[in-house]
Amino acid sequence: MAWGEFKDTAAERRLFQRRALVMLGLVVVLFGILIGRFYQLQVIEHETYTTISDRNRVQVRSVPPTRGLIYDRNGTLIAENRPVFSVTLVPERVGNMDATLERLQALLTISEEDVERFRRRLQEPRRPFQELPLHYDLTEQEIASMAVHRHELPGVEVSAELVRHYPFGELNSHALGYVGRVNREELQRIDPVNYAGTNYIGKSGVERVYEETLHGRVGYEHVETNARGRTLRVLERENPVPGEDLVLHLDMRLQQRAFELLEGRRGAIVAIDPRDGGIIALASVPGFDANQFVTGISVDNYRALSESRDKPLFNRALRGQYPPGSTIKPMLLMAGLDSGTVTRETTIWDPGYYQINDKGRRYRDWKRGGHGWVDGRRAVAESCDIYFYDLGVEMGVDVMHQYLSGFGFGMDATLDVGGALPGLLPSRDWKRGMRNEPWYTGDSVNMSIGQGFFLATPMQLATATLVVANRGGWVQPRMLKDVRGDTPLDDVLPPETMEDLTVDNHDDWEFVVDSMEDVMHGPRGTARGAAEGADYRMAGKTGTAQVFSLAEDEEYDAEEIRERLRDHALFVGFAPVDDPRIVVSVIVENGGSGSGTAAPVARAMFDAWLQMQDSEPTVISQAGEAQP
Repeated sequence: MAWGEFKDTAAERRLFQRRALVMLGLVVVLFGILIGRFYQLQVIEHETYTTISDRNRVQVRSVPPTRGLIYDRNGTLIAENRPVFSVTLVPERVGNMDATLERLQALLTISEEDVERFRRRLQEPRRPFQELPLHYDLTEQEIASMAVHRHELPGVEVSAELVRHYPFGELNSHALGYVGRVNREELQRIDPVNYAGTNYIGKSGVERVYEETLHGRVGYEHVETNARGRTLRVLERENPVPGEDLVLHLDMRLQQRAFELLEGRRGAIVAIDPRDGGIIALASVPGFDANQFVTGISVDNYRALSESRDKPLFNRALRGQYPPGSTIKPMLLMAGLDSGTVTRETTIWDPGYYQINDKGRRYRDWKRGGHGWVDGRRAVAESCDIYFYDLGVEMGVDVMHQYLSGFGFGMDATLDVGGALPGLLPSRDWKRGMRNEPWYTGDSVNMSIGQGFFLATPMQLATATLVVANRGGWVQPRMLKDVRGDTPLDDVLPPETMEDLTVDNHDDWEFVVDSMEDVMHGPRGTARGAAEGADYRMAGKTGTAQVFSLAEDEEYDAEEIRERLRDHALFVGFAPVDDPRIVVSVIVENGGSGSGTAAPVARAMFDAWLQMQDSEPTVISQAGEAQP
């Protein structure tokens, strides 16, 4: 054996030692890098990764405030909050949105409308990890189904929330308004911080006017979640501030009575307490159930309401603009007296027609043979058109416009009634601007009996009558009576803007009131039948509003005219005469006669309110039962 075949043990040992030292150095370097990285992560960047960790573990959630309740003047709850269970989704935690929605539709009765509405909300601006509602008001069976399959649906929650509910349904739909889901346009104008987590907002009526007061202030909570986004515990909470409770002047007993009186008809009733301007009844019939709109009305149900010939969605009391007819005659009589156009002793001859000149058109009186010699008081009591034709021509449009504006026509003179229209009080400038025509004397003739271009709402007619009842004193109509909370009423209720209607001779007011009293109690008053048997004195004025025009010599025959083309029946009045406690305006669409149709309705409202004033206040239950 050769000597070269023997192993060099020393050389191998030295090689191994060199390799071990290299590996040890490499391990030391790597371990140093690891220690340095640990130091960087846990010391240098500690706060950064702690924040990231907390963001994954701790979420800030908005806690929406409880919406304030609404009561009538007697403490009857007319807008409450009831708990419902809803399916909500957090888009950031849903892996496959389309698959999740399909699965939910298989488990629950979710309509395509709900899905489309949800997809639209996905595109709208929102806070990260904000829950978006998909399906409302789950049944017990649906809640059980979601509990069984909850583990299959990450990002899907069943949450309880308080949703607005109106116990009296259609009775208050036009008076209160309603709330609904926040839409895209509303997102642009609301405070995104204070409305975080809020799904509903006032859409109309009192709910919209006092949205800020009713809504309250949002709260927040820091919650710890697991890797799947489930809430483990609440770490910190700032409680929301609930909205203020409101008390309205509305009286549900009188509101129910108004709907009963208009049952089966189309029309409106507005009742106001002239002492404080409180709106004690506001009925537009037919109405609708506002509860359908809170969580979203279906397409079929909305189409049924919007396409109905009776227009239940239309608020006749505030937005119905009708020719006021003869109901404005007391106001025009005051205008004539104060302007000096006539005196209390002025009389005119009524042969049954009026002519501007000898060859002009004959404007007829409702009484074919005329009333003979009439003064202002008798002209109102018997609703003599010829007297007011002559008065309107003598005063002219400028004087009529000046005084009728003082009664609130041509404007929304309410303080807090959302959505009221201003009507149309025509003037010389208005006609020139709208029709590029001059004002003709014939236009003054038509305006003098509340026809032609003149339009007014039932609310305006009640307001103007209130001014007469108060002998020129203005108290602007309002819904809000009190706030149950820390906010003073004066900080919530808008300030009044109308000034009293002053006249040179205050006794002229009594002359006008006496003429309206003769309408009800005079031997030839147009509404004397409605006042029979009353143990108090009332004042009023009947009127009719033409739906279509008649030819010059054509006579009106209600029996031969289709029901929806008949005249509208109107009435305005107040009671008692010497101490007015209620003002009422009534319109019954296509009711024909103001004296035969509208006046008895107003008389029933007078009786009901005066009887209620003399009895103990009662709370009305949802079933319509009175409770002391």
